[in-house]
Amino acid sequence: MKQQSPAATSKRVRRLAELSAPRQALVRLCQSIDYGQILDLQVCNREPVFNPPPTLLLDIKLDTDPSGRPESELADFALCDEVCRLLDRLDQMQTGRIQRIEVRAGIPRRVLIEAKLTEAAR
Repeated sequence: MKQQSPAATSKRVRRLAELSAPRQALVRLCQSIDYGQILDLQVCNREPVFNPPPTLLLDIKLDTDPSGRPESELADFALCDEVCRLLDRLDQMQTGRIQRIEVRAGIPRRVLIEAKLTEAAR
């Protein structure tokens, strides 16, 4: 049986319904924020942890009506590349803290991850 290369595996379309409940909650939180930031999100065993809850900063434009993500009304949908990259980061870090996730148009765009200097990196 032929194995897929890592590049081919990462190009597979991932869907919301395939995710664990905490990961689905993170995607839905980004959608509900629309524009803003998620601060101090704990990660344990590759899963986002919402107890204690992260702090949310909402960036609200008062001169327009919020449009929201069209996917927010769907039970399942294909995940965009940015969401897949964020989930890959959770897998890499396994346990730790994300200081900040910047959300734009309901999509995580930038992430600031707290990391410790390891012996190998010195």
